[in-house]
Amino acid sequence: MHIPSGYHMYPCGDHALTIEWGSTIDISVNKSVIALFCVLQEANIKGVKDIIPAYNSVTVVYDTALLKKSCSTKTVYEWMSRQIGKLIDSSVIDTEKKPKLVRIPVCYDLSLAPDLASLAAEHMLTIEEVVKLHMGKIYRVYMIGFLPGFAYMGSVDEGIATPRKVNPRTNVPAGSVGIAGEQTGIYPFDSPGGWQLIGQTPLKMFSANQAEPCLLQPGDDVQFYRVTILEFEKIKADVATHS
Repeated sequence: MHIPSGYHMYPCGDHALTIEWGSTIDISVNKSVIALFCVLQEANIKGVKDIIPAYNSVTVVYDTALLKKSCSTKTVYEWMSRQIGKLIDSSVIDTEKKPKLVRIPVCYDLSLAPDLASLAAEHMLTIEEVVKLHMGKIYRVYMIGFLPGFAYMGSVDEGIATPRKVNPRTNVPAGSVGIAGEQTGIYPFDSPGGWQLIGQTPLKMFSANQAEPCLLQPGDDVQFYRVTILEFEKIKADVATHS
């Protein structure tokens, strides 16, 4: 099938452009985003420096100085938008490609989940009910952002969807699993953050020494499964040993 129409293309400063489909979190839209991302990677358009997929858009960063030398249009943006427009119109792609399923262990022990009890109380649920709802869905990785390896995943059950904290923490431990609105995500590093923390994974989400540093990629499916605090510590030790 062809990449769906209805997109909006616009410049981002003088060195990038964005192709956007609406402004909602939608799996069908994100499938088009990931499909276009793959097509653009394969096309290897002259001057393209980076391609960044998001929930409902793809941003293409290009070398303006390089392209000015050979550009036959008034602006580099016009030239690049024509190249991408032709590619979108002519590309036949598989937006139904089966995603990779990644299973991630999570320990929901309260010692690693500082917001789990308050989130449960806010929704008039037990802690066990929150955990079951969080584990009960397969989540799509919509995009990587904020930090290297930070995967924005959705959507959580509406019964546990919770806004970010009003006052973010100055330090969130690496591996912390959080909820923000209808999104869930995992902090790859110790960092400030305002997500509601309901557990922690012992896995590394980003390893700079790996051929593919990010454990999760846009378009992946993620399934969380529960581990005890003892299992968490063992897996974490094993991961550290083999890093």
